[in-house]
Amino acid sequence: MHEMSVAVAVVDQVETAARSRGASGVTSIRLDVGELAGVVGDALAFCFELACAGTVVEGAELITRTVPGTARCAPCAEDWAVGMPPTLLCPGCGAAADELVSGRELRIREVRWADPATARAHDRRPIPEES
Repeated sequence: MHEMSVAVAVVDQVETAARSRGASGVTSIRLDVGELAGVVGDALAFCFELACAGTVVEGAELITRTVPGTARCAPCAEDWAVGMPPTLLCPGCGAAADELVSGRELRIREVRWADPATARAHDRRPIPEES
């Protein structure tokens, strides 16, 4: 499952950062996930819970934001939303996209570190997507 490897990689990176900061816990992680990245939000949320078990990240809230896919046409300098399935022909001139500008991201945007006194005070559950 692709989402499990993504979840494990996120947890590993956050754990490494937590150790370097001396953090005792994590309250939330915000991810930017491109709509063209091939990641299923519900599957990622499920895998994230499993990957967190027994780590400093356990109990953290996972908040994902979908980044729309956009493409650029060099001849007419137009950007457009490609959608799913992606439309890679310029709506202005019909030429093929020269570049995918966004939509393939998978990036940790923010990590909120737990206050040692409240690190285990709240039950936090993954949220598949933030509006």
